[in-house]
Amino acid sequence: MSDIINKLKFDDKGLIPAIVQDWYTKEVLMLAYMNKESLQITIDEGKTCFYSRSRQALWRKGETSGNFQTVVSITADCDFDSLVIKVIKDGPACHTGAESCFFNDIIEMDKQGSFTMQDLYKLIMGRKTDKKEGSYTSYLFDKGKEKILKKVGEECTEVVIAGMKDDKKETIFEISDLAYHVLVLMAQMDIKPSDIKEELASRHVVDKKVKQETMK
Repeated sequence: MSDIINKLKFDDKGLIPAIVQDWYTKEVLMLAYMNKESLQITIDEGKTCFYSRSRQALWRKGETSGNFQTVVSITADCDFDSLVIKVIKDGPACHTGAESCFFNDIIEMDKQGSFTMQDLYKLIMGRKTDKKEGSYTSYLFDKGKEKILKKVGEECTEVVIAGMKDDKKETIFEISDLAYHVLVLMAQMDIKPSDIKEELASRHVVDKKVKQETMK
């Protein structure tokens, strides 16, 4: 370990940039800086510790907010002058309360038809906070959780029927309807896709082992 650390190239102020990434969702959470002391503390304690350039002092992430970051891995780039730290976080990474410090959109290029469940969830959340006339999603939010739960139940039944008929195309269609209505329910209850992903990951034997080892 010490041999690798000795290869790291700190700048003229003794600092190295560290990109912090969520172990489960792979989302980039924040960019901070470390000196040799804060890096060693991070390794020894298993939780992130950085160097504040403004205060010129060490700071442990979560020491005031409680939003600690348990380290899973630390990787250096090809030039050994920057780090990526993958963590299991106990709460939002940003001091504003946002999950990630990176939320100010500047430009979004054409995705050429790419699609993710996260994109759909964001669209659904937009219909919740900024309701639009004629929008089915906004209609569901207007009717409330009881209506949304009823639709989830109905779509579950449709999936079962399609599956029993062994109709692959229809089953895909009905599962898509169910997934959409589940996302609406999640938005209604302020449950994020990352919450589900973390819960599923916590049930995986490999991830359980990683989490247990990082907590030592």
